[in-house]
This record gives sequence, C-alpha cells and structure tokens, in this order.
Amino acid sequence: MFKHILVPVDGSPTSMMAVSKAAGLAKTFGSAVTILYVIDPYPFTGVGADFAYGQAQYLSAATSEANSALDAAKKAMQEAGIEASTVVGEGHAVQEGISRALESTGADLIVMGSHGRRGIERLVLGSVTQRVLGAVHVPVLVVRD
Repeated sequence: MFKHILVPVDGSPTSMMAVSKAAGLAKTFGSAVTILYVIDPYPFTGVGADFAYGQAQYLSAATSEANSALDAAKKAMQEAGIEASTVVGEGHAVQEGISRALESTGADLIVMGSHGRRGIERLVLGSVTQRVLGAVHVPVLVVRD
C-alpha cells in the first residue's frame, strides 16, 4: 500500500514513537523508509550572550543534534528489522524542509509525532504537524504521546 515512508524526527520521545509506528508499517507493507531531521540554516538567534552563537557554531551544534536524533531513529529501525536511510534537510520552517524531502524522496506517507516542543516554545512557534498537514498532499499519520 505504501511504497516509501518519510519519518521526520526531532529527537523527542514523541518522534521516537513515530519511528516505532513507521517501522511496523514498513514491515507490513515492505516500504522503504527515510528518516529526516530538518535544520534551519539561518535561524533567528535571539539577543543576549546565551544566544549569541556564530553561524559556524550554530551549524556545528545543529548538525550534531541532527546526527544524534537520526542515529537513534536508525538504530530503532534496525532493531525492528528495517533498513532506513537518513537525511538532514534544510528549511527556514521545518514544514518547508519536510515538503522538500517529500518531493525528493517520492514518499507516499509521512509518519510523524504530534509535537516535539513543549510549553511556551510550542505556543510561540505553533504546531509543525499542523503546518505539515496543510502543506502536503500525501497521507500523514500523526502519532500522539
């Protein structure tokens, strides 16, 4: 039914639950799986000493965080018996990166967590999942925590 599943992750427990669901679907349907982490290459870094990252330092930290999340998700897939590819995407807004990856992979299903951020950060940034639902034209399985 589904030939290729795209699984956006952010390292949160909810995104890891989505990885588990995607692994089960991939096993059932014999689907290829691509795990995606989106980095904003030019973020608004804020004001003050705590946020005064230089671009190189930010990209290094973001890439490290991406690789950590992707490694954990790939390991979970392997433990479920699924080989998955990993991609670090770019987008000023996460849903832009997900949409680009959807086009480049040809995925026909997205499996993602309902949210990764919590508290005030989620209120300010809004729901990535909600934005993805409005931006893509393939089914989206939303995994809630």
